[in-house]
Formats: sequence, structure tokens, C-alpha cells
Amino acid sequence: MTTASSPRPGPDLADITGIDEAAVAASPRIHAVYVYEAPVRLWHWVNAMAIAVLCVTGYFIGAPLPSMPGEASDHYLMGYIRFTHFAAGYVLAIGLLGRAYWGLVGNHHARELFTLPVLRAAYWKEVFAMAAWYLFLRPRPSQYVGHNPMSRLAMFVGYLMLTLFMIATGFALYGEGTLEGSWAHTLFTSWVIPLFGGNSQTVHTWHHLGMWAMVCFVIMHIYAAIREDIMGRQSMVSTMISGYRTFKE
Repeated sequence: MTTASSPRPGPDLADITGIDEAAVAASPRIHAVYVYEAPVRLWHWVNAMAIAVLCVTGYFIGAPLPSMPGEASDHYLMGYIRFTHFAAGYVLAIGLLGRAYWGLVGNHHARELFTLPVLRAAYWKEVFAMAAWYLFLRPRPSQYVGHNPMSRLAMFVGYLMLTLFMIATGFALYGEGTLEGSWAHTLFTSWVIPLFGGNSQTVHTWHHLGMWAMVCFVIMHIYAAIREDIMGRQSMVSTMISGYRTFKE
């Protein structure tokens, strides 16, 4: 007499039940470290949207759409574009102030945007190591919990310094419209325009060039984040959603 035996797990059973303990056991382990607190993550995505709006509206301010026939009051499109640009500028500036505050009260990863340990040899050693990784000269990168040293340098120079420049020149141009006595004119126009020789058109040109520099930075930032997610065996994009950096063995 034969006895019925229970079915052994296998590919067919896994297809039926969705349970494959052997595959789970054989898969690489993942370690997670909490890195970015909620205010940092919120700022990141709000800041990203503000930059996108500023670049699109800024492009059309620099290269206006064709004039529409009829009464100007019936076609206020450029007015809406300029208003949206100004509003996004406020979001960018106020958001950066809030981000600076959280750099003081948040965890040590929140301060990485505002500091660079340029006097430490170990920092530059890792910068060159990451350069070798990006040039496909290393098989794997080191496991960095926060920003890797090269991205930290890029964020400080390519984002923070550039954003401060764009805020200063942007509000200087904005202050020309709000006229003397306004806060924008007092805090920015009064010294930024003279710094560029007193010619606001020169400020316009540099502000426009800064927009394209920001576009280039964003492209490189997105490329590096997706590349690290795929090739570096450590999370990037999802980290800015969940706050956890994960590392695969």
C-alpha cells in the first residue's frame, strides 16, 4: 500500500501559491539605516517642484511666447507666468531657510548640505574613490550612509551656492518692480545690481545662465541617484521617500 506524501516546494508550487522559501533564503540580505528625517524629505520634494516650476517659467520669461492679438487685458498669460515664477521663488527661498534651521536641530546627516570637510585628507580620498567609481574604474563603491563625498561636494557647490546666487539675483530683479523702499529692493536690489556694474540686464543674463546651470545639475543629480540605485547596491531614490538607506549584500 502506498501512502500519499505532501507536495514538496518547487517551481510549480511556487507559481501556484506564491510561496518560495528557498528563493527567500537564497536572496541577498538587506540592511537598513535611518538617514533622512521627515522635514528633510519634505523639503527635498517641495524644493524639487519649486525648481521645476522656476526653470519652466524662467525659460518663458527669457523667451516669451508670441504676442496674442486683441486687448492685452484679455491675454494675461505672461503675467500669470511671472506670478508663478515669483511664487515659486518665495517657496525656494523660504524652504532653504527652513532647511538651514533643520540643519541646526536635525541629525548630523541634515548638516551635510551646509558643511564640507575640505581640510581632511580622508574626505578627499573618498572623493577620488567615488570619481573612480563613476568612471567605471572600481567594481563597487564604498557603502556611504549619508551623501557620498563627491555628491556632498556637488550638493554644496552645484546646488547650495548656485541656489544662493539665484535667490540673490532673482530677488534683486524682483525688487526693481517693487521699487525702492520694498524689502526686496532694500535687501537685494540695492547691492546686487551695483555689484554687476549697475546694469540690470547683466543681472538678467547671469540669472538666465544660472537657470541652465541648475538644469544641468538636476540632470546629473537624477542620473547619479538612479545609477547608484541600480549599480551601487544601495538605495537612493527610495531613501528620500522612506528615510532609510538600504544596503544589499
